[in-house]
Amino acid sequence: MKKIIYSLVIFAFAIGFSGCSGSIKNMTASAPNKLIEAPASGKSKIVFMRPSTLGYAIQSSVFKVDNNVTSIVGIVAAKKKVSYELDPGKHLFMVIGKSADFMSANLEADKIYYALVTPRLGFWKARFSLAPVHLKQLSSEKFTTWLKECQLVEVNSDTQQWSIDNAESIQSKYNEYYKDWMNKEAYKRPLLTENDGLKSLE
Repeated sequence: MKKIIYSLVIFAFAIGFSGCSGSIKNMTASAPNKLIEAPASGKSKIVFMRPSTLGYAIQSSVFKVDNNVTSIVGIVAAKKKVSYELDPGKHLFMVIGKSADFMSANLEADKIYYALVTPRLGFWKARFSLAPVHLKQLSSEKFTTWLKECQLVEVNSDTQQWSIDNAESIQSKYNEYYKDWMNKEAYKRPLLTENDGLKSLE
């Protein structure tokens, strides 16, 4: 009986949230027609998109991790995207909700890369993962739709303050879940490769 109730709740959860866009909190909405610019010369750029409407009421936040220290990339609600410029090379990213998950990236200069923030079903809990968008997916109709439907949002002072206010919780999630992620076999750990980027614009 409990399994049946659980299934019904999850089904209602998914149906009720379909077609919904998450509200923008602690971020700034860009102009609707604003395009993502190419990275500055010698830099790389990643666009984190959350095209799914599942769990639309819950915010997901993305971080870059350097030497076990996290820094905010952006807060990505449902149907939103955030662009992040950085140096080329090897990087680690983390997304948090109720738990934390990770993605590695190996980036080349002067290229734009894409990754998905993907919600995962849980019983009254919001969990998120990061999924690389590989080169062969970038020419697909599905990817074009994701890119068009996700509104661009930008980091502001509220974003930074939120990150400061929640620093202890953010760091504790990294400390707890990163070791679990590293214990996975290498092929199960998401990786965005240098060949997955594009030099062309949106």
